[in-house]
Amino acid sequence: MRTIGLIGGMSWESSAEYYRILNEVTRSRLGGHHCAPSLLLTVDFAEIEAMQRAGAWDRAGTHLAAKAATLERAGAELVLLCTNTMHRVADAITGVLDVPFVHIVDATAERVLRHGHRRVGLLATRYTMEEDFYRDRMLSHGIDVIVPDEPDRTLVHDVIYRELTRGRVEETSRQAYRRVIDRLAARGAEAVILGCTEITLLIGRRDSPLPVFDSTRIHVERAVDLALA
Repeated sequence: MRTIGLIGGMSWESSAEYYRILNEVTRSRLGGHHCAPSLLLTVDFAEIEAMQRAGAWDRAGTHLAAKAATLERAGAELVLLCTNTMHRVADAITGVLDVPFVHIVDATAERVLRHGHRRVGLLATRYTMEEDFYRDRMLSHGIDVIVPDEPDRTLVHDVIYRELTRGRVEETSRQAYRRVIDRLAARGAEAVILGCTEITLLIGRRDSPLPVFDSTRIHVERAVDLALA
């Protein structure tokens, strides 16, 4: 099995999920006491979040690309960026790597298409919902993305940054997300993507009238596929 490099810390709560799922999936595939050979490099989310707010995407890309290069030098044979939003700077990262970069949007799109869906709702940070990088990449796979209207976008974003990235999982927020999903369904969404790696801490299949695609788990499963290929 190839060594998987993970750029984590955005937030550490979801990075912990990445590590847990990575090793659970590996053990389920290989059995016994197997776990995944991996390297986890954790960045300071406070620095990344400040760059997001300032719109300093080029600086963030340079910062994360350096971390990816560090992982490759340390022996990573493929690299994951453990966040959806920062895939906005994926090109900066792939530009410094000689090993494969596992893109979370591509992995998620492939899973959505495998289940026959072409029109999906997206729950994510404001950056992911409102900027073009995510929707355009989904569209390149033939998938149309519906994002919540306001004030739902603000609600979804605020729960991520004020609660989930700070270790808080609130039942009132779960109920609010359920109502947002209901409204996406009413607008024609055939499924819903959990397009922020922390949302898996709050929402699962039982919380949605639509099929749920958890980008965190999908990303990890795709990485294990490649590491074992």
